[in-house]
Amino acid sequence: MILVWLLIGLASLGVLAAIWGIGIERHLFVIRRESVRVLPSGSQPLTVLHIGDLHIAPWQKRKLAWITKLGELSPDLVVNTGDNLGHAAAIGPTLTALKPLLERTGVFVNGSNDYYAPVARNPLVYLKKPSERSEGQALETSRLVGGFTSAGWLDLNNRQGRAVIKGTSINFVGVDDAHDGLDDLSKMPTADALTSGADLVIGVSHAPYLRVIDAMGEAGVDLLFAGHTHGGQVCVPGIGALVTNCDLPRKNAKGLSSWNVSGKTLILNVVAGLGHSIYAPVRFACRPEVRLLTLLPKN
Repeated sequence: MILVWLLIGLASLGVLAAIWGIGIERHLFVIRRESVRVLPSGSQPLTVLHIGDLHIAPWQKRKLAWITKLGELSPDLVVNTGDNLGHAAAIGPTLTALKPLLERTGVFVNGSNDYYAPVARNPLVYLKKPSERSEGQALETSRLVGGFTSAGWLDLNNRQGRAVIKGTSINFVGVDDAHDGLDDLSKMPTADALTSGADLVIGVSHAPYLRVIDAMGEAGVDLLFAGHTHGGQVCVPGIGALVTNCDLPRKNAKGLSSWNVSGKTLILNVVAGLGHSIYAPVRFACRPEVRLLTLLPKN
């Protein structure tokens, strides 16, 4: 009889967890605020809004409205680490929701879901290895990218860029989606070239694969922004992420971490993202998020 009641209790907990993860937590959007000392002495503080893994579907009105309100933060810089789309019909709603942020200085890279619509997958596969290359419907990526660049955002897909924000000269370097093997690290500039004339060097990647972190560090990047992991999406309280869907250690699935590359410190910022695949509508112990970093002088 004790065993029966134990099984009933465990089943009840499972049902409650499913109700929470599917019906509640995935809608509890949050802004994570942190500060990082990476600017030269005497620099003005800069606010950077890091968004990623929005995975927008056109019927997600609550999420779309929340994204639009992010414009009220008036960040000095927006960094978008990709996977904006979660449905073939999401490009228009995505650009509309992001309109206030597109009025700010911004940079972006693409994720695989900006190229292909999602497909149903067995979620247990992620426990064994990262997901395979996307095979869904090809999307109008050029329309999404055109919406960003026409507003003035810098396209950093295997490219570089530069901006001066509140007197701080920032050099940018980015890679296309490393998860689908689109990152062309042969285009990574030398550290001398990338750091020349810059007060700060920012790297942008959708997926934080270790090869990308190493290449960015070798190139002199101070602060690297990435997404892709969803923070684990379904986590265990007290333990954290079970997977990262790449070779990034689970302990670094979201938030800030420091990496030593050739004797130089690189700071990695991973956003857990706002969305999920429409075929896996759940988050547990991992609220959907954007990250607002305040960059401060080092001393």
